[in-house]
Amino acid sequence: MRHETTPGNLPCELNHFVGRRRELDDVARLLERARMVTVTGVGGVGKSRLALRAAAGLRAGFTDGVWLAELAAVRDPGLVDHAVADALGLTDHTARGPRAALGAFLAHRELLLVLDCCEPQVEAAAELADAMLRRAPGLRVLATSRQPLGVAGEHIVALEPLSDAGEAVELFADRAAAVLPGFTVDAGNRAEVEELCRRLDGIPLALELAAGRVRALSVRQITGRLDDRFRLLTRRGGTGGPERHRALRTTIGWSHELCTPRERLLWARLSVFAGDFDLDAAEYVCAGGEVAAETMVDLVADLVDKSVVLRREDAGVVRYLLLDTVREYGLGWLRELGEERRLRTRHRDWYLGFATWGEMEWFGARQEEISLGTERELANLRAALEFSLEASEELRTGQYLAASLWFFWVGCGRLAEGRYWLERALAADHEPTGQRAKALWVCGYVSILQGDGTAALGMLYECREQALATGDATAVAYAVHRMGCGALLGGDLPRARALFEEALGHYRTLGELNSNVIMAEVELAMAVAFDGDLEGGIELCDRIREVCEDHGERWALAYALYTRAVIAWWQDDPVLAAELAAECVRINHTFRDMVGIVLGIELLALLRAPGDAREAAVLQGAAGGIWRLVGLPVFGSRHFGIPHQRCEELARAELGRPGYEGAYAEGLVLDLDAAVARALTGLPPTRPGPRRPSGPVPPAGPLPAGAPLGRSAQD
Repeated sequence: MRHETTPGNLPCELNHFVGRRRELDDVARLLERARMVTVTGVGGVGKSRLALRAAAGLRAGFTDGVWLAELAAVRDPGLVDHAVADALGLTDHTARGPRAALGAFLAHRELLLVLDCCEPQVEAAAELADAMLRRAPGLRVLATSRQPLGVAGEHIVALEPLSDAGEAVELFADRAAAVLPGFTVDAGNRAEVEELCRRLDGIPLALELAAGRVRALSVRQITGRLDDRFRLLTRRGGTGGPERHRALRTTIGWSHELCTPRERLLWARLSVFAGDFDLDAAEYVCAGGEVAAETMVDLVADLVDKSVVLRREDAGVVRYLLLDTVREYGLGWLRELGEERRLRTRHRDWYLGFATWGEMEWFGARQEEISLGTERELANLRAALEFSLEASEELRTGQYLAASLWFFWVGCGRLAEGRYWLERALAADHEPTGQRAKALWVCGYVSILQGDGTAALGMLYECREQALATGDATAVAYAVHRMGCGALLGGDLPRARALFEEALGHYRTLGELNSNVIMAEVELAMAVAFDGDLEGGIELCDRIREVCEDHGERWALAYALYTRAVIAWWQDDPVLAAELAAECVRINHTFRDMVGIVLGIELLALLRAPGDAREAAVLQGAAGGIWRLVGLPVFGSRHFGIPHQRCEELARAELGRPGYEGAYAEGLVLDLDAAVARALTGLPPTRPGPRRPSGPVPPAGPLPAGAPLGRSAQD
């Protein structure tokens, strides 16, 4: 939840924060004069909680907000940059790497970035922090890790267990009262509580785990059982390492022993989840043998009561989470049981099913639900992809999974990460299979939208040739379709129309009808309209709207609305054009589809120009900021660039150079949400805009070098 006035994504505190006044002051003081502060300490000592509390107290000092990037579930060092970009809400459609996009985004911002739980990928986190601090002078980084990151200028706050006996007792009492209402520390039990806190070295996680047992045991019984556990470890020679490490692991082990056999088994199986998860996923992945599906609700509830599993609820959706230290312990037991591979396979299969469901249901009324749900499951989808690309026998499944998520990569602003996974999957297995063919056309599609025409053409031609050789008619259709998309963006309208018509013929023969097919119709309408046949474009758009309304499709509909809005502008109907363009922006903002958003804002800017040139220039600046995330402005296309060119001509003529550039700069600093809100504010213009000249829509100027994707000779 965000602060009322400052941007950010810090979560609300779920329970009372206890003590740590001196450490909080240390962090705040260091961040005033240092740009990189790392809170270090043993697992379970409260590093994350302290950093989040400190960051919340510093929000007012950062114009561009305080942002949390959680790295605990990141298993691949190549995904650290993506995880941070996700946390910042940065959607980059370009072919550049996410680090370059992050650098450009942070370069002129005053922002505090919290990198939480860096230890799984400490080297990658350190490299990113160092690169961003060098690029962005207004950036401060607050990290948590079991070891320093080693970044130049890093200052360390070494977090110790709660040394103040009063704070440790207060923490235990607060957490115990949460599970046993009415529990208090009084004269009758204070000495026992103090002894328990001393035995647990004041480690917050250990105290919370122990507090979770007060429903079943008295404080004296808890201490006695813990005593037995310590002595047992000592007889075995201990676990090695610092005493406090042993105390924490001992406490987790003791909590493990106090669980029933079925609870222990479920704890181990739940450790395959990355990030949080819901009950349905837990039932599919973890049920079996001693853990019956019908007992899952009660077993999960029991683990929540014991503070092994955390319960989270947001907007009526309940999800569960294992803390990193607790997950590590469970994973160790899963390996001892010899079940890790089987459970990771089941985990992957669940999320493969989830992705397949999302792809099938994307063509329908549940698109927003699918978009939000896939965002929630991203950590687990990454884990499933990683597992599928680790072993040769799973590679084709990995290709299929990466390709099946096209709706998320393309429709929800995840082009850069989608290409990362698709290229990994394609590089891992070159056998000409149906899975590879699908990954090829999806990766080609992603590359087109990133403006990387050369790479896109190579993949699409390979896909088509393989599909023709193997008789894969579906892959042929999709490859030809995406070649048409490339020709459209490259400005070769006759070739684009021919390819779209060919692809649509294949789709009809196959009986294929989904969002991709509708997008082929939309893109054909664009090509027809850009070639001067406005009535033909209107006819196609009207037909598309009927199909979309019948099926509840909104993502492809948004692009049809954009196309129809451009036609309305050319027909001197700015009111209709503004209504349609605004709806295009609203829909695409729901999915964070940056391409659709920025195209709509460019058109809305043009429609403002005749009546409010300054606001038009502000909106052009806002669009310019978004284009930095999308790629080559208006794709380097002479046709898509017309609204931008005409708007700039009108605004500069009205405002002059200084006025235009000042207004443009004002829009350039708006974030995505602010840019969308600004574009949708106010009424559309009521006087006619620039009149449409006769004949075909004129080009906006020469095409940049390398832009004519898809304009090669007929094959």
